[in-house]
Amino acid sequence: MTEQSPVTQAQAQPVKAAPALPDAQTVTQVKHYTDRLFSFRCTRPASMRFRSGEFVMIGLMGDADPKTGKQKPLLRAYSIASPSWDEELEFYSIKVQDGPLTSKLQHIQPGDELILRPKPVGTLVHDALLPGKRLWFFATGTGFAPFASLLREPQTYEDYDEIVITHTCREAGELTYGRELIESLKDDELLNEVIGEGFWKKIRYYPTTTREESAKMGRITDLMRSGEAFTDLECTPLNPETDRAMICGNLAFNLELKEMLEGYGLEEGANSKPAHYVVEKAFLD
Repeated sequence: MTEQSPVTQAQAQPVKAAPALPDAQTVTQVKHYTDRLFSFRCTRPASMRFRSGEFVMIGLMGDADPKTGKQKPLLRAYSIASPSWDEELEFYSIKVQDGPLTSKLQHIQPGDELILRPKPVGTLVHDALLPGKRLWFFATGTGFAPFASLLREPQTYEDYDEIVITHTCREAGELTYGRELIESLKDDELLNEVIGEGFWKKIRYYPTTTREESAKMGRITDLMRSGEAFTDLECTPLNPETDRAMICGNLAFNLELKEMLEGYGLEEGANSKPAHYVVEKAFLD
């Protein structure tokens, strides 16, 4: 295993009194994992309700127009990484140096404000799946975010006997957020009390890298085709009778995995018509 990239963290500062942005929320924590990835937490509107796995539009004000001096909000869909019961909202983001939003967002600090449109939507929710026994989460990069929410959602463990989460990234350091979150579940007193002692034993975590050397290398789709993934996990391939799946990754990954799951006999579901698997169409890594 290669050495993981250092994690830096900014602690919460006193909350500002009056919001200056429309739909403003205050940043409470920022944590940088690599030069490409960071997470942050912010206050949650008292009236906001969402289902674990959904996303919202968040952003910042753009630069002032040189002619008019007016600013327009820069908004992007972000999966909520915190569970529905959390008092704050958590997000996991990529840094794009020339990106209209993330080039600015990566510099936020506790006490800063951001825009949050409190109208959550999304397909990666339990309501969009038929009852099953084993739930698969397939993620690339920051596509882990909605699963960070669902892994802390009691219903996940009430509905399924086993949860398999695969996370494919280019470099080992990019797995840090997901690995630390899963490890933290073991010592989460609240969840162990609410869900049941040792609930986290239902999780099968399967991280892989595609560029930097790690304990397991390869694209999850290739590892599934060869059967190596199922051998490593000591489990059978997906079956529509027992397996349900959620996909969140880059567009090429989503399309490839969709085709594979349908090859196993699984059908795509939706909020209006639950089935065997769902794909987050709003996410692009």
